[in-house]
Amino acid sequence: MPKIEVYRDALMRCIGRSMSDDELEELLPCAKAELDEPADAEGIMKIELNDTNRPDLWSTAGLARQLRTYLGGAVSDYPFFSRRGDPRDSADRRVVVDAALESIRPFLVGFAVTGRAIDEPMLKDIIQTQEKLTWNYGRKRKSISMGVYRTDLIEYPVLYRAVNPDTTTFQPLQSEEVMSMREMLSRHPKGVEFGAIVADFPRFPLLTDARGEVLSFPPVINSAHIGAVEVGDENLFIELTGIDMNSLLVTASIVACDLADTGFTILPVTVEYPYDTPYGRSLTAPYYFQERCSVELQEVQSLLGEGLSVGDVQAALERMGIAATVHDTTVTVDPPHVRNDFMHGVDVVEDVMIGRGMESFTPEMPRDFTVGRLSPVEAYSRRLKSVLVGAGFQEMIFNYLGSGRDYIERNYPESEWAEQYTRSIQIANPMSENYEFVRPSTIPSLLASEAVSGNAAYPHNMFEIGKIGLRDDRDVTGTGTFTALGMVSADTDAGFNEMNSYVSAILYYIGLDFELIEAEDGRFIPGRVAAVVPVGGGTEYGRFGELHPRVLEQWGIQMPMSAAEFLLERMMKDGR
Repeated sequence: MPKIEVYRDALMRCIGRSMSDDELEELLPCAKAELDEPADAEGIMKIELNDTNRPDLWSTAGLARQLRTYLGGAVSDYPFFSRRGDPRDSADRRVVVDAALESIRPFLVGFAVTGRAIDEPMLKDIIQTQEKLTWNYGRKRKSISMGVYRTDLIEYPVLYRAVNPDTTTFQPLQSEEVMSMREMLSRHPKGVEFGAIVADFPRFPLLTDARGEVLSFPPVINSAHIGAVEVGDENLFIELTGIDMNSLLVTASIVACDLADTGFTILPVTVEYPYDTPYGRSLTAPYYFQERCSVELQEVQSLLGEGLSVGDVQAALERMGIAATVHDTTVTVDPPHVRNDFMHGVDVVEDVMIGRGMESFTPEMPRDFTVGRLSPVEAYSRRLKSVLVGAGFQEMIFNYLGSGRDYIERNYPESEWAEQYTRSIQIANPMSENYEFVRPSTIPSLLASEAVSGNAAYPHNMFEIGKIGLRDDRDVTGTGTFTALGMVSADTDAGFNEMNSYVSAILYYIGLDFELIEAEDGRFIPGRVAAVVPVGGGTEYGRFGELHPRVLEQWGIQMPMSAAEFLLERMMKDGR
């Protein structure tokens, strides 16, 4: 969970009152936060945020805004926001976007600030906010990066261009030499850390002003001149680039409102696109894009278990900084400028609960009492584990998410990839390709373990009992979760007959009558694979066989191997 450092005096100043550490601890739950460490000799305290869907709280000003309104302070007004069809005047502060960036890093939003000189605590807080938002919320700068520059050194319009990385040079921040953008990826620490985001594109993003002076190479590094903000600077230009417009807009709103709350005047900036964006080809930020969210009063009462009145609901939401209107029995909220986490009426109910104060709800004893016990499949799993350990197998535990390469391409012939991908469950918004699929089998996990175990004494007998996921049209979700037993054996004589003996012994000891039938499976050598079915036929429990040399080669395994996999839910129906 995010953890921020704040100057205690600055936090109290932003809240508008002083309080003891004990009082602060009692108040922090309204921001889903807790005091991690009290103030040190320099007055810096550490606060841990226990939720990742409120990035507006990851700064001194943002946290103070929530605490201040919860204590009854007025909700801040931010008149500088543009809305659909109602842009603010940007006074020729413009950014012009290159058409080539549509397929590289397509979106940019920005604004300028003026009105006061930056002091040391404020500069540290701006840097911390930048790091927290781009690292945690921006997926390590992949979807959001942020740059802060000295406006006095910039001549508008700013140009956001796609350039040749081998011929474009400038002096990056924290470096004494000029180098090409390509060189920065291997020679500059930030290039090594973040260069992979754009390394595969033929052209790289570059921000310059109207004179050609470089602002930055987003999302990697600022220039050493315009991009080096210092204590005492009064006029700043702030831009955010990325691949998701709504994430960029809410992040820009957070930073703008934080700076406005600390005494800055916000100056809108217009970005002109040569291609379509979710909000047109001209966008002036900060921009309010959030949609209203509604919930029935009866649902609020039902979920919270209290007979709350319309006034109670509105007062609770007001303490959270949320404007709410009620028509008949429908509560409608306009999400704050800095929040984008209202996706369902339940999100409104949650804020009603927090705004009301969780300590204000009357405790109730549970109406239903249950006795904790093992589920049938867990009890069956434990029985199987005892048998497998007795047979000389070692239990393994693995993650349930992985890549298509590990789960499919390393195990099946290329002619079967399309079919296997169709059967597998793919995650729509994975953090990386290494966590893109729910595993359709336990065998790849066991093979991954064997691939790094070549130096251990043989034989290697391993098993895992864990969950797998497959497409299932019979379920309303279109997917099915099953408990699978996976087994592998690696040795010089590991083959079909050896695994057959293991399977026969294990199924005998759990009282399962079965027979073998011929099967076809691209993971195994043809003719050395069998399906295990009930006596007399029926739905197969699973299959086993001798792994194909192609599979072993893909995993880098030098020893022959056999493998087996069974679905426990099917075995339980017929076992004793």
